[in-house]
Amino acid sequence: MGYILFGTSGCHLCEQAEAIIKKKIQQQQLEYIDIAEQEKWQDKYAVKIPVLYHKETGTELFWPFSEVDVDSFLGSFS
Repeated sequence: MGYILFGTSGCHLCEQAEAIIKKKIQQQQLEYIDIAEQEKWQDKYAVKIPVLYHKETGTELFWPFSEVDVDSFLGSFS
């Protein structure tokens, strides 16, 4: 399974989300995409970041989320 964390540099919410997610997802399963560097993601996520995205299903978890929310999100794919 693979996940993407959509965010951007200088976003304190993205930093908080990344700290939560890194406790729950192994580094090799997590990709970080800076939406400022890819226009296609800016259009979709500009006002929604941070967003945790499940690559296989396209399911999204939008901020704000807690460790419990991430656990529930991850558990829905096992």
